Amino acid sequence: MYKFGRAPAFLYYKLFHRIEVIGAENVPKEGGILLCSNHINNLDPPLLGAVCPRDVHFMAKAELFNVPILKTLLPRINAFPVKRGAGDRQALRAGLKVLENGNVMGVFPEGTRSKDGKVGKAFSGAGFFALRSSAHVVPCAILGSYRPFQKVTVVFGKPIDFSRLREQRTSAAEATEEIMDAIRPLIAEFDSKA
Repeated sequence: MYKFGRAPAFLYYKLFHRIEVIGAENVPKEGGILLCSNHINNLDPPLLGAVCPRDVHFMAKAELFNVPILKTLLPRINAFPVKRGAGDRQALRAGLKVLENGNVMGVFPEGTRSKDGKVGKAFSGAGFFALRSSAHVVPCAILGSYRPFQKVTVVFGKPIDFSRLREQRTSAAEATEEIMDAIRPLIAEFDSKA
């Protein structure tokens, strides 16, 4: 289902949002990847799924899995449920399994989309996954308004070396901040060009 929907999604974004992808070569071809992006619109997850060189798994709020059509569709497009704000251990285990199996997991560290387009305060979940797995951590920035026919740019940054932070037993909050510190410069560098 994921692969079937990928081409039409890419075509939609190309036609209506003139997507530009920068740095796709920074996404490792093998191994688990924690793909961490800012979050500006509800269209961000399918956009990343359409432009990332590898299939992306996402957490989706548990309430969506109560909607009849979505509870069948979401697992088929690599989404799994998370109870937001509840320290959902089952979702954490599921996320670690995605990474341990050598797959890509997309995470929006802010937890929800930004109302003003600026990077907001991040939760520690991204840092948890970065520290508890051996996955590559790839920062990503999404820039643009999603207005029809206005350009949206996706920038994949170079993977962050987390070996030192893992050895130092850094806290999840500090690790998340390290990730956000890699996302902000991507936004600053490419925002004027978007």
